Amino acid sequence: MTGSSEAKLEILADPEALARRVADWLLAAATVKDGVFAVALSGGSTPRRLYQLLAGPPYRDTFPWSRTHWFWGDERFVPHDDALSNYRMAREALFSRAPIPAINIHPIPTEGVSPEAAASAYERELKSCYGAERLYPARPLFDVTLLGLGPDGHTASLFPGTSVLAERDRWVAAVVGAKSETRITLTYPALESSRYAAFLVAGEEKRAIFARFRRGDDNLPAARLHPTGTLWLFGDAAAAGRAIA
Repeated sequence: MTGSSEAKLEILADPEALARRVADWLLAAATVKDGVFAVALSGGSTPRRLYQLLAGPPYRDTFPWSRTHWFWGDERFVPHDDALSNYRMAREALFSRAPIPAINIHPIPTEGVSPEAAASAYERELKSCYGAERLYPARPLFDVTLLGLGPDGHTASLFPGTSVLAERDRWVAAVVGAKSETRITLTYPALESSRYAAFLVAGEEKRAIFARFRRGDDNLPAARLHPTGTLWLFGDAAAAGRAIA
């Protein structure tokens, strides 16, 4: 198991430099992997810039789009064209601009089903793509899981004080009542089943929570995530509280 104290930490000058570094890192990871390359996406402003970069040169022309499959770590239970939708953000920033086969995009269902049915359906989708009913440490579900760090220490939709934090059997769960809108989230077992898990943290407003996270404060849901593979922390200078020469 990998903890934040054993993570690979990189501090970049600003959000733009962070996004470019992660774009390079993601391209390198995809290039060296044979066969299907599976990515779990995060929502938020920091990854949005990453997705925009991937859709432009040089990444657009070199990324192995045809064998890369895209999933989501969590989603708000709103229609896919809603302004709050993580799917919509990724579609606008990346999918509509890069040569990605539609069959390679695996959004969380949010329309015409209950939150619980949506979670069950997405779990079935993940198991179908994985090819097994249980997760094996030697064969991660994802090659890369992109994650954010909320001001309360949440990641995906794993919020402090919610029952989903104790879930170790289901891969996907509905989170009702933690926020104004219901969420569908991957659980710790699914998020942790990753060759590389990467937190992207930017902005001075994240400085205090980022410091607690790097200390391994178990009160923070994000700090309790221990991937089977390598944990990476990409932060900008404002979030890390240090200057970059």
